[in-house]
Amino acid sequence: MSIRILVIEDDERIAGVTVRGLREEGYSVDHMADGESAWSALKSGGWDLVLLDWWLPGEEGLSLLKRFRQNDRSTPVLMLTARDAVSDRVRGLDGGADDYLCKPFAFEELLARVRALVRRRDASDGVVVSYDDVKADLAGQRAERAGQPLNLTGKEFALLVLFLRHPGQVLSRTRIYTQIWDDWPDGVSNTLEVHIKELRRKLELRGHRLIHTIRGRGYWFGDPASAEPMEDL
Repeated sequence: MSIRILVIEDDERIAGVTVRGLREEGYSVDHMADGESAWSALKSGGWDLVLLDWWLPGEEGLSLLKRFRQNDRSTPVLMLTARDAVSDRVRGLDGGADDYLCKPFAFEELLARVRALVRRRDASDGVVVSYDDVKADLAGQRAERAGQPLNLTGKEFALLVLFLRHPGQVLSRTRIYTQIWDDWPDGVSNTLEVHIKELRRKLELRGHRLIHTIRGRGYWFGDPASAEPMEDL
């Protein structure tokens, strides 16, 4: 799976642009629009980053943040708010936020801050997934093969990470769509096939084939000389 981001924002326009933009960059994003649903999502855990609006229907963002920090002190939180007074920034940072971005903001700046926070979180863990001569740096959203960079799109990077985490295992189209896209496309869509073809092409510029199509079952990532592919679990 790719980096998981929870966006807590009640403004539909801002939320739409933010969620869509982050997904296009290859991040896995969920969205909550009120305090109650946001707290339920926060309690579930498993987030790599939280983008949190200050003003929310129900419980406000700062209160949610303080509750969240009682149990989770490591997940980075970026506050998004129109409150730009120094005193408000101090309250947000003292309340447990790792960074603070005032509205309106440029998506490019938001993206840069997201990358910085994820990089900071993963710096001590060295979160890199690899197989054979292929490596993917989750924090930096960079991939390479045989020491050479791979110029991947967001979706291609997310696909590669999924494959790297499940080498030797057949991944069904349903499973891939569930984890990389938000919904199942119509029956005639070839979205997945197009992305797989392009990722395969870029990988094979640096070495032998690693992505294999298993007819009627899905895709398998690994060296053809390795053991028989396992079923999707």
